[in-house]
Amino acid sequence: MRNRTTTRCRVAATAVLATALLVSGCAGSGADDKGGDSASLTREEIYAAGVVGTSDDAGDPKAGGTLTLADYSEARSLDPTKTIPNGAAGGNALAAVYDVLMRYDQPSDSFEPWLAKSLTTEDNITWTLELREDVTFSDGTPLDANAVVGSLGHYMKSAGYNTLLLATNIKDMRPEGTTKVVFTLNQAWITFPNMLASGPGMIMAPAAYKGGPDKFEPIGAGPFVLDKYKPAEELVLKANADYWNGKPNLDAVRFVWLGSDDDRLSSLADGTVDVANVRASQTVEKARKDGFAGIMAPSGLGSLYWLNNREGRASSDIRVRQAINFAIDPEVVAERVNGGAGLPGRNIYSPSAPYFTAVETSDFNAEKAKALLEDAKADGYDGKLTYIGQSDQASQTQAVTVQAMLEAVGFEVKTDLLRNIADQTQRIYVTHDYDIAVSAMSVPDEDPYSRLATNLNSQSPQNPSGYANPEMDALIAQLQAASGDEATDLLTQINELWQETIPGIAMGAGAFFMPWNEDVHGITSTSETLLLLGGAWKG
Repeated sequence: MRNRTTTRCRVAATAVLATALLVSGCAGSGADDKGGDSASLTREEIYAAGVVGTSDDAGDPKAGGTLTLADYSEARSLDPTKTIPNGAAGGNALAAVYDVLMRYDQPSDSFEPWLAKSLTTEDNITWTLELREDVTFSDGTPLDANAVVGSLGHYMKSAGYNTLLLATNIKDMRPEGTTKVVFTLNQAWITFPNMLASGPGMIMAPAAYKGGPDKFEPIGAGPFVLDKYKPAEELVLKANADYWNGKPNLDAVRFVWLGSDDDRLSSLADGTVDVANVRASQTVEKARKDGFAGIMAPSGLGSLYWLNNREGRASSDIRVRQAINFAIDPEVVAERVNGGAGLPGRNIYSPSAPYFTAVETSDFNAEKAKALLEDAKADGYDGKLTYIGQSDQASQTQAVTVQAMLEAVGFEVKTDLLRNIADQTQRIYVTHDYDIAVSAMSVPDEDPYSRLATNLNSQSPQNPSGYANPEMDALIAQLQAASGDEATDLLTQINELWQETIPGIAMGAGAFFMPWNEDVHGITSTSETLLLLGGAWKG
């Protein structure tokens, strides 16, 4: 892995950074747009990171209109400490309300200032954040150094996503005047800027949280503010005329949540929605071959079954975890569920990642699965598992396929198919009520350390499986300050330990694809597959 964080993050010379995870204001009908040769795209071309399918200059932005986004999951709260602030869990709405201090720039493989003016360091331990002057929250109060420190303090106190990383690494954060915040870390953290490019970098106004968690108000400095919210139906955000980067072109952004990836893509094709957010590999590949432009964000562990490692659960026994792993064939699941689409396999990193290495993987082996299960049953395990997933047709097929594989080696499986992703997220990450659960970890190119630490560290409050392994904790801790060949070696060791101890069932790499229609322009993004909509327009 390369050292992704330059020692100085500079303000870009242009108003809008050109990035493979942003649209530089253009969309059109190029060679792989509709009507071109998009149907002949190779697998590598389909999953290429960044903006795809755009070519022609869209002209000058037009004002007005509402952008409707069929998002992947509902943000049931606009509190960044309660909704996981990434693109898979409703974070796009949060980014629209709060914006982010920094932004990940794909072409330069570095983090660049966005809401902030600069972030600098000489040693990756002391970081100085300089804020833009005269930026205000939507309630008119200043977004100054005190507000940043207060928001981050509240975020950590409320156990927002990645709190463990922040709380254990930030030795001190203090305002210097009104426009500077100095962070002193306990040790070098090369990808620290990613924290400020995602959830923790969504700065909340002091008034947002002063009334306590029951009286939280979504007050940020983003391009949009809350207009109305009807749970399970729609969330409408209206333009913030005082947005620091200029009044948004759009009058409003409307978020809706449809039943499946296929539903979202169909609604995009018929014009019911303007932008979609899809993850299922068959739908992703169809969207690309149909010529939709959009943002592609490949990742490792795009398909995964978490196993509940907690005490009292079946998978607290490593033999059970290994048996489940050997019983499930990723290639067969991909064929039956996705028609062979996707990148099935046991490696936990994306083949496109700069740190990808081939390792010996723990592949399908029914005989090994039977032997391990029999051994566990001899010690009193009853062989029962509860599987949770979604209730759309593809998810039902997936559940039946996995259930058959597990029962073929001796497990007894009960399936519990849920209505939506929000319910599934609740069961996995909050109540931990499952034995095996359809999910993903989406290990990103820009910051594998943070994703691995959050999901696998034994002390992480966001560890979905309860996996606890001192050796894994130690490897991840070393990764924090590593770069180059050292980082790649550590990531390889983490991969090998995963294959041995099976925190979950790796099913293959994947991607989020955020396609849009031809009249949509100016969508940008940052890390965590978060879309930035302040410069978006239709016309």
